[in-house]
Amino acid sequence: MDPVKAAVWFIESHFTSDLSLDEIAQACGVSRFHLCRAFGNATGRPVMRYVRERRLTEAARQLAQGAPDILSVALDWGYGSHEAFTRAFREQFGLTPEALRGRRDLASLELVEPLAMNSIPSVILDEPRIQRGKAMLLAGFGSRFGYEAFNGIPALWRRLASHLGHIPGQVGEVCYGVSHAADENGVDYLAGVEVASFGDLPPAFDRIRIPEQVYAVFTHHGHVTAIKGTFDAIWNEWLPRSGRKPAESPSFERYDERFDSQTGTGIVEVWVPVEG
Repeated sequence: MDPVKAAVWFIESHFTSDLSLDEIAQACGVSRFHLCRAFGNATGRPVMRYVRERRLTEAARQLAQGAPDILSVALDWGYGSHEAFTRAFREQFGLTPEALRGRRDLASLELVEPLAMNSIPSVILDEPRIQRGKAMLLAGFGSRFGYEAFNGIPALWRRLASHLGHIPGQVGEVCYGVSHAADENGVDYLAGVEVASFGDLPPAFDRIRIPEQVYAVFTHHGHVTAIKGTFDAIWNEWLPRSGRKPAESPSFERYDERFDSQTGTGIVEVWVPVEG
């Protein structure tokens, strides 16, 4: 089953009780690593942030209806004190619980409603090939991104483009977009190339070692800006259906001569590490 749909169903069925990331992942039949990647890619938000935002939304409804005891509302929705609840409430909605109860109007609040599962698009994937990838040293420019804010990635590629062909120790002309160190809050991304060693690189370059690893290699067709849909289909559909488990190792996009960097069109390979 699609782990994102399973997670949303489980959260919506249980979010009045204590929930942990491990518990949600277990209910979905996947690892917490898999759930973080799948949910973040598909929805643009971390799993536990969705839980928190849903709880605070329902708390806001109670307050707008004139709940007499704010501490009771706080305790009902998992907050151990009036202060912790007020801090989280103000962070999400920009006003205090007391202020909302006083005006009893939800119109100006950005409430977080249950995710509609039909709003998560599906991409038809070609069946991947299973291949053992070599160990590599990659160098380029990277940054940390939250699941809701991947729009800074093109800037990394623009920065890399001015150095291509002049990077010390560069091996070949293939470029790599590496996603690594994924967790509940986001993922690190590096736009880079393979290098023979890290020894001669200028300090400004970021570096990552890619281990020898078994991969499921997918083909993304069409414009590169639509690649998120391919990742969503891999994490939410192919992996659960295939019975394979993702390995906690970097995944990467591979851009070779079949990709036209001027137009953003062509073939991109997506290499997802799987347990051998």
